[in-house]
Amino acid sequence: MPFPDIDPIAFQFSVFGFTLALRWYALAYIVGIVAGWRVAAMVTRRDALWGGPSPVTPKHLEDFVTWAILGIILGGRLGYVLFYQPGYFLSNPADILRVWDGGMSFHGGFIGMGVAIVAFAMRSGIPILSLADIIGLVAPIGLLLGRVANFVNAELWGRPTDMLWGVAFPGARAQTCPDFWPLAPGAPCLRHPSQLYEAGLEGIVLFGALLLAVWGFKALRRPGLVTGMFFIGYGLARTFVEFFRQGDAQYISAGNPFGQVIRFGDSAWAGLSMGQILSLPMIAVGIAFVLWSRRKA
Repeated sequence: MPFPDIDPIAFQFSVFGFTLALRWYALAYIVGIVAGWRVAAMVTRRDALWGGPSPVTPKHLEDFVTWAILGIILGGRLGYVLFYQPGYFLSNPADILRVWDGGMSFHGGFIGMGVAIVAFAMRSGIPILSLADIIGLVAPIGLLLGRVANFVNAELWGRPTDMLWGVAFPGARAQTCPDFWPLAPGAPCLRHPSQLYEAGLEGIVLFGALLLAVWGFKALRRPGLVTGMFFIGYGLARTFVEFFRQGDAQYISAGNPFGQVIRFGDSAWAGLSMGQILSLPMIAVGIAFVLWSRRKA
């Protein structure tokens, strides 16, 4: 199917001769943080979910928003620099600040958010795991919106496919299918809309599972359980979708068309991408959190 003609700029206006534009990706960050904050505040007001007064108050969350923004942006950018293109940025350190050119890592943002949670909780005298559980519960909202914004921006698309829902993303790179994919002469290169796969799994499915755990099984009464479930759920979803997602350009070569960082063979399934390598420790840590929460129950 053809890529929908969506302008990556949500809206723009001019002030004193300067044009100010708000892109869908930036809007996704803003709406995700605000929506997550409001849902989190609602959870802190439900004492029944905690088995007593919530150890985190709406005022704590209001103060934490700034910490969260800094953690996501700084961690996401530094993670991209260190995990994906360290050589380039070592040679061009000034480009690290050029966040408007793109280049953010979820795993880096995740680490940055973790640092923000620990620092804020210690400064405010609130339980670290309780704050982490609340943030883990609402994080899929931002993931959902961010992945939809990736689709709107026609970036991070998937591998070539002949499925009915394959999308002909615009641009020379997206329309340059590797030699191993047989195409009829003149046919467009259709790719998996892997951004939407991730939006569905990391966003909708994971959020639904965490809501069920919190409201149906009172998971917040066991500090660390929701955090562990988020780690496991995201790690599994990202690991699975990476098999349909185009590898990072810096790892793709004629001999490595899938962009796998670790290879066990020539198959698309016989190797690990950088996203998968970074997700596997998340799954292990998530399992540890779940087991630890059972001991504290």
